[in-house]
Amino acid sequence: MTTLRERLRDRRLDAAPSRAQSIAFGASGFPTQLMTQTFSAFVVYFYVSQLAVPAGWVAAAMIAHGILNAVLNPVIGALSDRLRTPWGRRIPWIGLGIVPLVVAFALVWMPPELPVAGLIAWFLVVVAVYDIAFVVVVLNISALFPEIFRTTDERARGNVPRQIFAILGMVLGTAGAPALYGAIGWPGMALVLGAVCLALLVWSFLGGMIERRVPAAASDAVASGMPWRDQLVYTFRNRAFVPYVLGSLFVQTAIAVILAAVPFYVRYSLKAPEGEGSILLGAIFVTAIPSILLWSAVVRRTSPRTALLVSVAVFGVAVLGYLGPSTVLGAALVGVAVGVGVGGLLQLLEVVLAQIIDADAARTGHRREGAYFGVNGFVVRGSVVLQAVVAAWVLTASGFDAALGDAQADGVDGGIRLMLAVIPVGFTALAFVCFWLYPIRTRDL
Repeated sequence: MTTLRERLRDRRLDAAPSRAQSIAFGASGFPTQLMTQTFSAFVVYFYVSQLAVPAGWVAAAMIAHGILNAVLNPVIGALSDRLRTPWGRRIPWIGLGIVPLVVAFALVWMPPELPVAGLIAWFLVVVAVYDIAFVVVVLNISALFPEIFRTTDERARGNVPRQIFAILGMVLGTAGAPALYGAIGWPGMALVLGAVCLALLVWSFLGGMIERRVPAAASDAVASGMPWRDQLVYTFRNRAFVPYVLGSLFVQTAIAVILAAVPFYVRYSLKAPEGEGSILLGAIFVTAIPSILLWSAVVRRTSPRTALLVSVAVFGVAVLGYLGPSTVLGAALVGVAVGVGVGGLLQLLEVVLAQIIDADAARTGHRREGAYFGVNGFVVRGSVVLQAVVAAWVLTASGFDAALGDAQADGVDGGIRLMLAVIPVGFTALAFVCFWLYPIRTRDL
């Protein structure tokens, strides 16, 4: 009788994935986004407000976290591309990383009783383990996408369940986590979310993460690998990748600025309770789910480049609508239009990157999914820095003063609307130019 280890070693994908395999692979989007959103939304609040760790120390730890995450992406990606095992290139990384990832995520919210210095040390060590395991697992899952789904048609269909699962994970991470920690405490929340993430990752790993058979000549090329210097040269000289990654950076920055501006917009521009910010965010994400199906149909009938340009244009025009509303309902209606554009961006960015990887493999003879997703992850991390710079500049220039409460200076409303609408449109316009310069205009190579 064959063991589970042998079954994982021997299974290979020889044709298009089945619907069940596509859904199982897509299920990985839920736990990865659930952990990402819960961590980014609540970890500072938990350590500063609940554990009384000084905000400056937490900020310094978060900067270290961001640097480590950014550096790990290209390193792990390049190492993954060069790995050769009987189980494949990606499967060993994912299989060995799932349990450490989930355990580290849970331990972030379950520190022992320690003095402040001990809590900071706990945070640094546990988050470092979480970062390493997260990049190991998520980057290799992403690198499997262009291999499992080989054509634009397959990728457009195959990315639908993954992005729907991802949006549901975002929603639970931002809306469900507060309900859980309010009802059963932070350790209880950690255990519940950790169990959900583990179950879905195991299902996805066993049911949907399957590598393809590699011909002997190609296998030898993988084993020999591409020298590190050539990796960098070929990546940054790629005429398709450079405009793509810059456009992706600008799009991610636009979205990050919008998400950062929404709480200020609700309280100081719309004069509504802070909690109603969830209505605006809900309008975006709930609309994005069905719109993913729309954009899947669009890209199957046009090309990745054309569909991406249209989605960027829809997103940019819709965001301008935030200049007008004076009520939460009006802003939520604008969010519905914005969600259509967001759904397109979520659906299409990885489809386009997969096309770039195909072109690179045809030119170099090496499949380098890990390197491209790793460098993309490194560059896109810059959106966090740009978002912080924009928010600080706008709030300072407009005269915002938290000590004044709701009695802000007259220029604050205009500054917040500038941050929510005009500045994201500027970044979106830069992204449109980059994607216009994207040279691959066919559906498939």
